[in-house]
Formats: sequence, structure tokens, C-alpha cells
Amino acid sequence: MKIAFISITRNGVIISHRIKDGMQKHDCTVYSIDKFAGEGCVSFVSLSELTASIFKIFDALVFLTACGIAVRMISPFITSKLNDPAVIVVDEQGKFAISLLSGHIGGANFLTNEIAAIIGAIPVITTATDAGSRFSPDLFAKANSLHIVEFEAAKAIAAAVVDGKKIGLSTDYKYINLPPEFDLNGNCEEGISVSADINCSPFKTTLHLIPQNIILGVGCKRNILPDVFERIILDRLNKNNIQICRVTAVHTIDIKKDEPAIKQFCLKYNIPLCTFSAEQLMKANGRFDSSEFVLKTVGADNVCERSASLGGRIIIPKISGNGVTFAAAEKEILIDFGRKSE
Repeated sequence: MKIAFISITRNGVIISHRIKDGMQKHDCTVYSIDKFAGEGCVSFVSLSELTASIFKIFDALVFLTACGIAVRMISPFITSKLNDPAVIVVDEQGKFAISLLSGHIGGANFLTNEIAAIIGAIPVITTATDAGSRFSPDLFAKANSLHIVEFEAAKAIAAAVVDGKKIGLSTDYKYINLPPEFDLNGNCEEGISVSADINCSPFKTTLHLIPQNIILGVGCKRNILPDVFERIILDRLNKNNIQICRVTAVHTIDIKKDEPAIKQFCLKYNIPLCTFSAEQLMKANGRFDSSEFVLKTVGADNVCERSASLGGRIIIPKISGNGVTFAAAEKEILIDFGRKSE
């Protein structure tokens, strides 16, 4: 995760660096008010201007301030739990780590526990399902790479759990570690449907969770217009009844890593771009459509199918036309109700 630590006191800067040193797997930046900025810090003058400039850039903001200051700083920019970064507050003595915003989907609850463990603070997490150690639909969805279709239904499910009601489950996939909040006898008003079929609604209130397990393998002619590339990809997904929210990665050859159309598509839809060398592609297992021209040009006889196959089982073979090649693969799914997300 990309994390910003924001300090307005000397002790806050010291604690920020302690946390940063213990979070090597994350990309951390320490911001300090100009008065206390030293080595390893990015200085700022206005806290409100800093917050405005970085709120949408970082995955998480950690304020080494009072809660009230953090609330006032972030309040103009809060939009949705789908988009807001995780926000954590650590008091400047390092006694408490408080999950303030985007506890589940944003990962604030997880980071709060991680920070507390590093500095020996008391973690403060107030989301109802966490406080009661109960099933949380949005945390479950994030941990299992499931797209939440209706957040109002997610709230209804969470409320039912907190009220002690049983919830139902309908799924097209194997699962393990089913928690006690579920009743599989089919007598529940609220329940979740884990399926690629958004029309599967077996409960009065059904929360649809769509698996994000489709890998796209793509190739394209050089400098194809981004809007043309996007239109072609979306059209091919639509014709194969695949929603864009199911796409978990785009794969291609490494010489296309800076292709504007591919990069802009991935950026717009927040999809990771993974690239492979020609040698890696040629080692992919399977039967693929082979092109001598492509082999001579890029060193691999097929980019889209071979790259897609490195993520799963091919379900849509190569489709080419209008300067774009396209294939899709599907990853196997095992739903684990005990899986934790970061």
C-alpha cells in the first residue's frame, strides 16, 4: 500500500519513522510541518492544503494528530467507502491507533492493528462487526476478490448480523470455513449470492458478490487511439457476457508496457497491468493460435492467449481485428470465509 504519515509535532515525526521502519512491505512517505521536518521527511506549511493534494493519491493516510484535526482535514473530500483511502489516527504519544475511515474496503482496520503492533499502541476499531467479531460482508468480499454490487444490501446484511439474525448463502463456487452467522436451510430473508450471474436473487434482500477472476490477454498495434482500444475491449467483453468488474488483471508482452492505450485503459478501470517477456510467453503451456509474423516482430507467436493463460484457464480464445488482439482466462475460485485481507 502507498501510505502517508502526517505529523505536526516533533514526537509525531519520531513515531511516524518508527512505524515506517516496521512497515517495509508498504511504500511509506513521512510528511512533517516545516518546523519539524528533517531527514526523510517531506515538509509542508498548510495541513489543509497538504490533505487536499494527497487525499486521492495515497491508499492510506495516517494522521499523528488529535482525531478532531484529522476529521476536519478529510471531511471536504470524503465521497464513498469504495473510493476513499483508509484513514488512521495515532495520538502523538503513540498510545492509541484509531481506525477512522474506510475500515474494511480501504483496509484501515487491518493497518490499525499493524501499526498498533509496531509501536505497542492500543488499536481502536469501532465497526460493529469487528467489535463483535462477526461476519462482515465487505471485509469478506475484499479478502476473496469479490465485487460488491449493492452497498445498500451490504449494509442490510451487516445490520442483520449485528442484530443476531441468520443470513443465507447461494454460491456457484466451493467454499470453506463457513461462519455460524449463516443458515443454509433457505429460510433467510437476507443473504449473499456469490456468482457471476447478477440475476441470481434467492433472498428477499440479496447482496450480489461478483468474482473478480478474469484475466485479459491483449495485444495491439502501436499508438492505437485509447478510446478505440477501450471500445473494442468493452465490446468483446459485452459479447461474451463478462462485466468489466470481473477483470482482475490485464496481461501483455513487456514491450507493450508503455503503450498509451493499454495503460490508460488499466488506469481508468483500476486494473493491474502485468507484462511478460517473449521468453516467458513462449514457455506458457497450452495450444495457441500461432502467427509467424508476430513471432518475427515481438519474439512470441501469440501474445493475447499466451499472456492470458499465465493467469488461468483460457475461456475466450484469440479474437483479432481493428488492430487489437484479445483473449480471456478464468482463475479458479475457492471461497474462504476465514481469509483475511490487507
